[in-house]
Amino acid sequence: MFVWLEELVTFLLKIINLELNSAFYKALHFFIYDTVKIFILLVSIIYIITFIRSYFPIEKIKDYITSKNRVFAHILAAIFGVLTPFCSCSAVPLFLGFLQARIPLGVTFSYLISAPLSDAVVIAMLFSLFGWKIAFLYVSLGILIAVIAGLIIGVLNLEKEVLIEVKPIKQFYNEEKTAFILRLKLSWENSFDILKKIYLYVIIGVGIGAFIHGYVPTDFISKYASGDSWYAPIIAVIMGIPMYSNAVGILPLIEVLTQKGMLLGTALSFMMSVVALSLPEAMILKRVLSVKLISIFFFIVGCSILFVGYLFNFIL
Repeated sequence: MFVWLEELVTFLLKIINLELNSAFYKALHFFIYDTVKIFILLVSIIYIITFIRSYFPIEKIKDYITSKNRVFAHILAAIFGVLTPFCSCSAVPLFLGFLQARIPLGVTFSYLISAPLSDAVVIAMLFSLFGWKIAFLYVSLGILIAVIAGLIIGVLNLEKEVLIEVKPIKQFYNEEKTAFILRLKLSWENSFDILKKIYLYVIIGVGIGAFIHGYVPTDFISKYASGDSWYAPIIAVIMGIPMYSNAVGILPLIEVLTQKGMLLGTALSFMMSVVALSLPEAMILKRVLSVKLISIFFFIVGCSILFVGYLFNFIL
């Protein structure tokens, strides 16, 4: 989707004659590319969802979703996450869009957790690297984690922990014949208002991820999280949180780590931690959700990822 942006950033950095294999080049490329990509997604997704809201009674949509089987709604959200090729930070704009559309909080989290864990490319890469059984089990457990975590967050009634205001756009609902241009204008104002509130957190979050992406060596990870000790998955999850990448970007590293002696379950725990519990994602969410809710989210998903790691290590 954003190949053009990646090529543009590469072209611009070539102009200033940076060494292509240097840590600084990798970090700067990562920072520019992901920051611009997230801003584009943030504005466009919130804009589209806000505009759609202007034509539909949101309360009826919310009632329709909540009237369905609770587990079914979470499963749909998790499957939708698999179909969207977003990393954890790139999934935040659509997560915000769901909040703006007043989708139940737990369901939105099922999407937020599922989206970065796997997509069609990830499934294909897992299949080619480790076989179809590993690929199938990984995707199935990823969906299961998303559903269970979303259900738990949903029953805790944490809606008050959402810091960003969801405006009902009453002008649209009270005037069915509101001019098309006015709808476009108000949708843009709402999107820009949200962007102004969280842009700094996006920059800080991606900046942290870019630094780690460029300067943390592979050997550092394998040194402390390899082996068959019982605590290796725990170390892997903790080490994965500060990092930031999508699943496609981290899979080649997972292959290297397993070749260096890291058990597959531990390696997958590290991968899931990087893509689903990244510190940059937490920094962006901090402007949208309370620290309490982010902590609950990280704890539930972190425990689920550890379960997956230990399960893979036990099976294999």
